[in-house]
Amino acid sequence: MTNTIYSRSMKIAILCIAAAAANYALNTLFVYVLKIPMYLDTVFTVAVSFKAGLLPGLFTALFTHIATGIRESSITPFVICSFAEVLLVCLLFPAVLQRQRPGENTERRIKPDERTIASQVSIFSRLLLLYIISCITISVLGGLIDFFHHSVLLNPKNYFSAEDTFKISLIRNELPTLAIDILSRIPVNIVDRFIVIFGGFVVFKVLNKIPALTKQHTKSPPAR
Repeated sequence: MTNTIYSRSMKIAILCIAAAAANYALNTLFVYVLKIPMYLDTVFTVAVSFKAGLLPGLFTALFTHIATGIRESSITPFVICSFAEVLLVCLLFPAVLQRQRPGENTERRIKPDERTIASQVSIFSRLLLLYIISCITISVLGGLIDFFHHSVLLNPKNYFSAEDTFKISLIRNELPTLAIDILSRIPVNIVDRFIVIFGGFVVFKVLNKIPALTKQHTKSPPAR
């Protein structure tokens, strides 16, 4: 039993570290190589949240933020947005985190093809809902953090981010700073949250095909 717990813990730890490294690489590729300043450093965080649940997702988000913070020589409170996204995945998509129990749905007289189609439609609907709520939540939360971190606490911003492009036109309309910080994130999050949520789910499905991550340990029956 102890060996089983230790083996599972090691697999999850390795998965979190590997996912954080993949987040870092993807973010570096888009921001520094392709010059596309999008927030794609949580694709694999979402995948880990689908695969392993809350704590592994939070650790992956933290490791990613530390890695990117070292690269940028700056640690910011925006990791809270990543934490919020993990919570949303675990709260709004519990069906993915729970394995189907043996014998479940056996009493339903539904053809296999119909059951598959219904399942796919249900998953897509849940992902779409998760995407919409994530867009709204991350935009509002990110705007609040930006406002208090840079405008209230007067911490200088020494880097360019995607929403800065949209802030220019909003400033011309003389909107309040907080409204500008929130509204400027919506166009960006509409695009990158779609990639993060649906891309993270695709990565999750790939992870499920890896034998080392899907092998189940079953208890042997007690000796009589």
